[in-house]
Amino acid sequence: MILFVFEGAKREPDLFGAIETLFFQDKQSIVCSFGNNIYELYNELQSYEGDGDIVSILKERYQGQANSPFKDDLRSSDFSEIYLIFDYDFQNKNLPLEVMNSQIEEMLALFNDETDNGHLYINYPMVESIRYTKTLPDKDFWTYVVTRKDCTDSSFKSLADSFSDYKSLDFLTLSARRPATEKEISSRLGNWSRLIAQNVSKANYLCCGENAIPEDKDVVNQLAVFDAQKRYLTSSESVSILSAFPLFLFDYFPKERILGNGN
Repeated sequence: MILFVFEGAKREPDLFGAIETLFFQDKQSIVCSFGNNIYELYNELQSYEGDGDIVSILKERYQGQANSPFKDDLRSSDFSEIYLIFDYDFQNKNLPLEVMNSQIEEMLALFNDETDNGHLYINYPMVESIRYTKTLPDKDFWTYVVTRKDCTDSSFKSLADSFSDYKSLDFLTLSARRPATEKEISSRLGNWSRLIAQNVSKANYLCCGENAIPEDKDVVNQLAVFDAQKRYLTSSESVSILSAFPLFLFDYFPKERILGNGN
């Protein structure tokens, strides 16, 4: 069984609903929302003084709630894989940038194995980065950055909305109210393949200077991407816009499985 832990309760589960239909039909998974940012997750882990794990924290947060995904008293050992997807949120005004970066590094070091503590993926700057593409494919995607200032007061959401030719997530998601048609499945698979290709190529550009799919997947691991992002932070308090979901899918599946539908 696979556990997916998302920061939010709406956008990420909607996106994963399509991912589950398109890519995970034969796998059993549980989806839950942490309901707060990664820095709050860091604080909760610290309060356990090294003895906590993500499942224990989530069970405590969901205790007594009717919508708890842990109805069968599931334990960490019941999950073969754990994945976490959170936002960088570097517009956070409650923490200095240096403290935020230190906490992110600790979290990436802790959550670096899906079969152990879990595997963490980061959206830069937030989940709406998945919409920050003019169209698909977007030949200029590798150049897009956003400043910390432009992310304050949730303005990146507006930036993504006004920039993209796609005025909703419908180009990636599927209706939860009815079965998807073959045409819809084909369309979404193509869009996800193109989105994966341009995000992975951009990550490779950040890490290795080449805007292309890398031969070795590990060169775009999450810690390497974060180290590369810090170059932008140092020079201009900016980050390169990058979505976690495409990088997760690139890691999880063989290249031909997730890149073969984007022609």
